[in-house]
Amino acid sequence: MDEEWKQILKQSITRPEQINRKFKIDVSSLRAVISKYPMRISKYYFDLINQVDDAIWRQCVPSPLELNDPFGFDDPLNEEGQSPTLGLVHRYPDRVLMCVSNKCATYCRFCTRKRKVGKQVINYSKETLEAQLQYIKATPIIRDVLLSGGDPLLLSDEQVEFALKKLRAMPHVEVIRIGSRVPCTLPQRITPKLCNMLKKYHPVYMNIHFNHPLEITRESERACSLLADAGVPLGSQSVLLKGVNDNPDVIKNLVQKLLKIRVKPYYLFQMDIVRGTYHFRTRVETGINIIDSLVGHTSGLAVPRYIIDSPGGGGKIPIQPDYIQSIKSDRVTLKNYEGKTFFYPQILPDEEINQIRAPSLIRNTKWVSK
Repeated sequence: MDEEWKQILKQSITRPEQINRKFKIDVSSLRAVISKYPMRISKYYFDLINQVDDAIWRQCVPSPLELNDPFGFDDPLNEEGQSPTLGLVHRYPDRVLMCVSNKCATYCRFCTRKRKVGKQVINYSKETLEAQLQYIKATPIIRDVLLSGGDPLLLSDEQVEFALKKLRAMPHVEVIRIGSRVPCTLPQRITPKLCNMLKKYHPVYMNIHFNHPLEITRESERACSLLADAGVPLGSQSVLLKGVNDNPDVIKNLVQKLLKIRVKPYYLFQMDIVRGTYHFRTRVETGINIIDSLVGHTSGLAVPRYIIDSPGGGGKIPIQPDYIQSIKSDRVTLKNYEGKTFFYPQILPDEEINQIRAPSLIRNTKWVSK
């Protein structure tokens, strides 16, 4: 098992001609796309494609539309502008993101780091990693560190452990997180050996990434079970993608399946304004309607937070359906998932408590307005 994932990775689809082994299409238009935005599809993930242009295909097979995007930005979240040392992003006061790899098992066509994933724009050497660790060590306000990339789990177990061991030796680092898509695109990478190593450095959390119910397979369930059994809490950060999951029924099916494999639906991201991804973007109303369709109609555990990562590096902003109708001094007017209106009595200022007895206020409140 420890070597199986490496063999599967060696069989990855990286050239347009390889696509024709399963699907007969004209791949000539893809060469120009790949020259700018590299292609890699793990054999495992490629085998999940059922037909041309299905939900899996759209996420991993290049499209000529990537070269026809007049609206996108190479670095929409201004990561480079918030990088005090190479590969490290310090956006929030107590958290940093460490890019430790520029490779993934599958290069998602909608990636927010499309500008550098699969490219040698940064030398992720041991010296680069050491400089990132030195910055964290010298900045005691940092209590939460996220290993990202690319995909950190494309590194060897020994390389991952090197970073974890260094971080865990810093008293001010309380939480370590790993951002990885391999439980979805190369689940064979999750091995008992890896999980036994992770257990030594708790608390370790993992942000994983599923976008469609077809991605939840026997293999991905096994990978998530290994991680969960090792005490690694799992949260999925999905991205809202046109033609992939921009449908309430698809997202509901996805989040319910995630809970069955012990993964908490954590975020549903609105697409970042990344150059080469305009064809994936939906309107914000689409995401709001999807969240609205989940609340009250499935477990609260299954409802992710709908997020826009603000352009320019302002951070994540939660976007929710409008359940608060009004806020007044004596009550809040609310709308529930069925559209019914409810009134919630406010806590009164001290000077008003002597004038109005709380029991009579509650007794005289009309709770529901149909």
